Amino acid sequence: MRHSNPLPRLIGRIALLAPALLAVVAVISAGACSGIGGKTAPTPAAGQPAPAPAPAPETVTLSDSQLNSIQVAAVADREFLIEKEAVGNIDFNQDMNVQVFTPYQGRIIRAFANLGDEVKKGQVLFTIESPDFIAAESNLISAAATLDQTASALARAKVLYAARGIDQNDYEGAVANQQSAEGALRAARHAVAIFGKTDADIDHIVAARQVETALMVRSPITGRITARNAAPGLLEQPGTPPAPYSVADLSTLWMLADVPEAESPNFKLGQAVTVSVMAYPGRVFTGKITAIGAVVDPNSRRVTIRSEIKDPKHELLPDMFATFVIHTGKPVRAPAVPLKGVVREGDGTMSVWVVGSDPHRFTRRSVKIGQQQEGYDQILEGVKSGETIAVDGAIFLSNILYGGAS
Repeated sequence: MRHSNPLPRLIGRIALLAPALLAVVAVISAGACSGIGGKTAPTPAAGQPAPAPAPAPETVTLSDSQLNSIQVAAVADREFLIEKEAVGNIDFNQDMNVQVFTPYQGRIIRAFANLGDEVKKGQVLFTIESPDFIAAESNLISAAATLDQTASALARAKVLYAARGIDQNDYEGAVANQQSAEGALRAARHAVAIFGKTDADIDHIVAARQVETALMVRSPITGRITARNAAPGLLEQPGTPPAPYSVADLSTLWMLADVPEAESPNFKLGQAVTVSVMAYPGRVFTGKITAIGAVVDPNSRRVTIRSEIKDPKHELLPDMFATFVIHTGKPVRAPAVPLKGVVREGDGTMSVWVVGSDPHRFTRRSVKIGQQQEGYDQILEGVKSGETIAVDGAIFLSNILYGGAS
């Protein structure tokens, strides 16, 4: 039995189908290059980037239950003070901070005042036994006795000279001795006065003819004892630190703050200053600028500003850290938004949520803020007075926008 070869017959069929297959491929290629309905997609002009899609509006629509957690209010104008802030520390008023030394070398006998005590001007702080003081008192008593003797001799010489009992030379000698004794007594009184003795004290020493062994050292000002190094038996040298006592008038204190050199032209003598410290939250102490540094610190590039602050109740302590707010200009009026109404976004920008015609619909709007005072942010750009915004719950709206809340 013979079998025919099928290969020639298959080749013939493929040849008959080839034109139809080519037509289908052409149709598919044309469809890939054409748009819906046969329209060709627009091609960007040469050298021009493809247009970016329009950004979706950043709005949030709330349900009635969600709206109950949002508080809205109209933006209103407020006065904002033009001020600069700086951080510094409290210090003694060095014009009223005195180190009390003994005038002359000696040994402390008694110390009366303790650290923190309030003292009056002229109050005795300690007594000291000084050989120089004892010597000055002895010279005073001797000069006073010599003056009494020469005065008596002069009185007798006058009588004798009138009766021609002595010649003129003897009489003039008695006068010279009396004048010399007066000069010596004046010098001796001055020497004792150097130790802080008054005229009444010196007269008492002269009248009693008795040497006081204890030299009393008194406070030169009214204030508080801020340091005590005095103890009975210690030998003290004039001007050798540490001083036996330090006394400071704490009714006023200094506030020292370092400000950037670029801001230094904003500060003037007499400008008002408010100070707050962590020890008294919510309290404000007032004062004014009394000195501005004449040089710039070469390391920090800052200038020291000194203010004098009143502290009649002695609440502030030296070396406390303090925040200084210095008013450098007149107040300005600007739109104000409560702090809770401003949201800091992840990229560092600030935004608020504005209410549109639909009270359920809120739109995020970027703003530029200025001063922050008394719980309000000063708005420089972004919203105007009269616009309604979310003043409480703004963070909740931002969370909904970015998918963090429902």
